[in-house]
Amino acid sequence: MTRSIIATDKAPSAIGPYSQAVRAGQTVYFSGQIPLDPATGELVAGDITAQTRRVFDNLTAVAQAAGGSLSDIVRVGIYVTDLGNFAAVNAVMADYFQQPYPARSTIEVSGLPKGAQVEVDAILVLP
Repeated sequence: MTRSIIATDKAPSAIGPYSQAVRAGQTVYFSGQIPLDPATGELVAGDITAQTRRVFDNLTAVAQAAGGSLSDIVRVGIYVTDLGNFAAVNAVMADYFQQPYPARSTIEVSGLPKGAQVEVDAILVLP
């Protein structure tokens, strides 16, 4: 099976030895996105809502670079540093996804890169 790397300057560059996403067949595997502004590479200012919006904006850009959209995502993994932010993250996700929603896990972690409060990865299947 052929692998192809997905990259766009409309989402932050990788901050380590990984790609924004990798396509294998019709499936696209996204690396985790944290709330970095793609123009500056800096963490966006604001609360969990602002950070989560930036993350989903970044995921949207990578999905588009892969030839798809958020509606093609079949699984989302959400990592938060405070599970008390669960409802706020849900509210933002509801602005970006329509039913039928993708499968999802939400996991509290002790820390994320650059002090982010949220990170999201995903799997997308192209039509």
